[in-house]
Amino acid sequence: MEGILIKLGQFIFGLSILVSLHEFGHYITAKWCKMRVDRFYLFFDFLFPVPTLLNFALFKEKIGETEYGIGWFPLGGYVSIAGMIDETQDASKLSAEPQPWEFRGKPAWQRLIVMLGGVIVNVILGILIFWGLAFVYGNNYISKTELNKNGIYAGELGRKVGFQTGDKILLINGKDFRDYSNVSEAILEDKAVYTIERAGKQLEIVIPDNFLNELADNKSQFIQPLYKFKIGKVTTPQEPSFLDKLLGKTIAPKPAYLAGLQDGDELVSLNGKPVLYFQLFQEDLLKQADKNIQLAIRRQGKIDTLQMKVLPDGTIGFASEFLIAKAHEDYTLAQAFSVGVVDAFDVVWKNIQGFKKIFQGKVSASKALSGPFEIDDMYGEHWSWFNFWNL
Repeated sequence: MEGILIKLGQFIFGLSILVSLHEFGHYITAKWCKMRVDRFYLFFDFLFPVPTLLNFALFKEKIGETEYGIGWFPLGGYVSIAGMIDETQDASKLSAEPQPWEFRGKPAWQRLIVMLGGVIVNVILGILIFWGLAFVYGNNYISKTELNKNGIYAGELGRKVGFQTGDKILLINGKDFRDYSNVSEAILEDKAVYTIERAGKQLEIVIPDNFLNELADNKSQFIQPLYKFKIGKVTTPQEPSFLDKLLGKTIAPKPAYLAGLQDGDELVSLNGKPVLYFQLFQEDLLKQADKNIQLAIRRQGKIDTLQMKVLPDGTIGFASEFLIAKAHEDYTLAQAFSVGVVDAFDVVWKNIQGFKKIFQGKVSASKALSGPFEIDDMYGEHWSWFNFWNL
């Protein structure tokens, strides 16, 4: 229950920032053009999209000619500019002659500025956010060298297009690349060709046009770095939430906890088979779903053996700590600004590329676009400022 509230809280907070600043862009440009602004609301004070239904505000205050408020319907917001038809009014209110303070009474160039005001502020916001992220967190990335140290893991879709676990990626579309993020971003290009090394030979893998559709349909991974790992956090028994108690639901301890697995343990073998990489261990564990297994672990230099039964979903109850070296760059305030501008417009460009593929029919809009519930899920059940500002 707590995780759901954290996700919802992040979603509403994030939406509030985007909407209020977007509407502020319309508001401030309208004021600059000397238009009368009747209302400026965060969230709707009606049941959107019907402006006459359930009209009430959680807070409102009239200052000068403008009423400022917070509505009860938390999925949007609006600014009401005199003489402008939007979700808060209809054309029947605009039968009189245009007045000098109205939107419709202003020249076309001023109306255009007001209409673009929200988008311009959102772009500025994106630059400021990426500037701040670059300055505070720097750049952490998996380098090409680190990626190719053990090679890549090929998931079901990766294998389908020709990758194999252990492949080393040399070039993307004939060009060298710097970090792992470039590998996944390449699939948005009009054409994605990977030059790989396998068993000492160079091969080319061409990604088909319909790949994004398949990727949206398939939950299995495309390609990832092969992760060496150790036990990061064993799932401990949790107190049932109020709702669970109300429904009489109990939460059983996970097999790893019951068997005595501890944070920081290193897995040596599963049923005698060496454990080297996280993804391969996942695959082997899934094959043992609902079966008893024997895990050899290394703890403080000593080998021990644990017996447990794998859950039906192929898990035993722990979070991993990946043992992969990440490169890091710090930026000065000026350097971070340059990085922020590039990152902000890179996001815009990637969205343009994505919409282009939708219009070309290479990916279905229903699979490529996310609604409020999908966006809410992206935030996760643990608050992370880095993840929050990125989203």
